[in-house]
Amino acid sequence: MSALDAIQPSDFSIEKTKRINLFISFSAAMAGLLFGLDIGVIAGALPFITHHFSLSSRQQEWVVSTMMLGAALGALANGGLSSRLGRKYSLLAAAMMFIIGSLGSALAIDINILMISRLVLGFAVGIASYTAPLYLSEMASETNRGKMIAMYQLMVTIGILLAFLSDTIFSNSGNWRAMLGVLAIPALILMVAVFFLPNSPRWLAAKGRHVEAARVLRMLRDTSEKARQELNEIRQSLKLKQNGWGLFKANSNVRRVVFLGMLLQAMQQFTGMNIILYYAPKIFNLAGFTSTRQQMFATIIVGLTFVLATFIAIGIVDKSGRKPALKIGFSIIALGTLVLGYCLKQFNAGTANSGLSWLSVGMTMMCIAGYAMSAAPVIWILCSEIQPLKSRDLGITCSTTTNWISNMIIGATFLTLMDSIGPAGTFWLYTLLNLSFVVITFILIPETKNVSLEQIERNLMAGKKLRDIGQ
Repeated sequence: MSALDAIQPSDFSIEKTKRINLFISFSAAMAGLLFGLDIGVIAGALPFITHHFSLSSRQQEWVVSTMMLGAALGALANGGLSSRLGRKYSLLAAAMMFIIGSLGSALAIDINILMISRLVLGFAVGIASYTAPLYLSEMASETNRGKMIAMYQLMVTIGILLAFLSDTIFSNSGNWRAMLGVLAIPALILMVAVFFLPNSPRWLAAKGRHVEAARVLRMLRDTSEKARQELNEIRQSLKLKQNGWGLFKANSNVRRVVFLGMLLQAMQQFTGMNIILYYAPKIFNLAGFTSTRQQMFATIIVGLTFVLATFIAIGIVDKSGRKPALKIGFSIIALGTLVLGYCLKQFNAGTANSGLSWLSVGMTMMCIAGYAMSAAPVIWILCSEIQPLKSRDLGITCSTTTNWISNMIIGATFLTLMDSIGPAGTFWLYTLLNLSFVVITFILIPETKNVSLEQIERNLMAGKKLRDIGQ
């Protein structure tokens, strides 16, 4: 049987196709939930871990940033893993490591075991953050691709919010072990769900398994004609003789889009928004919220803002597009960090009042909202869209590794920056960075809404400017 013969009109009803796509979105997005839980949980657990192990500021930075180091290593290693085993089994490996890392963190008897466990957790996060958006981009049609990947980001934000809620519940007793160990439960759910996921049709086709790819596409598309057309486009993109590193060395178009993906991920991290998630209680302490309960409730408000603002991205990313969301988001973050820096300067000088405390919370919420509606989901969407099929694993390995190296730099330098240039100077530095990202978005970033992955690839290989490859 040929691959096209495997696509039969009567195989799947439209309703069944919708249910399959919904299950795929939910299952892959569970990786995002764990990603968010791991990012968010350390904010509430860190004060209690610091007290339990008597940590210095530098040791606190390493407790936070060790996970990012593991994530960078996980993303780097997952390029080969994802190419050989496929996206499905990469997600399965991540789920297993989430369980091991969560339980290891909860049972740690000293700071070294805690950091090793967080390194394992980071490895899982690196695999998940690499694989889930890639898998969703390869499963989705061009008309809802942005929405599906934004749903993954929504689950990240829900994970962060749940982590903040969990931290608040356990903060009464200071039970940081329970805060870290509870993550093993959703990891087990992800591991079970992954068993029922189909393989990516693009990965199957790249491995020469065209009949299986055809069957998966028919499961995913509402008409057999769409499935046939998409399979033909995938086959055309596979005609390139080289792949991976060989294609990167031989083709300047591939090199420039790999570097664009790395730039995009660096931009996402150097907005500075993850420092608010990692160090939220410390920031709110600087803003005048002195009790642990006040700090944790303010942190929950941040998490809730993150979730709600992500719905804006889901609503606009396939309609208004990727570039408008980025321009608006970076501008909002720049304004928020500018005012937040001013508020923290007044607190540092001892001239602030309670009104400035609430203004600080408001500016923090505004920064998070700007990030959640723009860079948080849109960067992952773009990075999963712009890489050619035969070098996609390499390209996304490079961009995701850049994300986590940048994330590690942010996490490992924030307290040092606060000590050296002050809270105000630190946030004003991020103001300047976000303003520069607005300019970069105007001149370099492509608009990819409603364009197939194969059309983006054809435009790139034809030598179009990077900002025009989505046209």
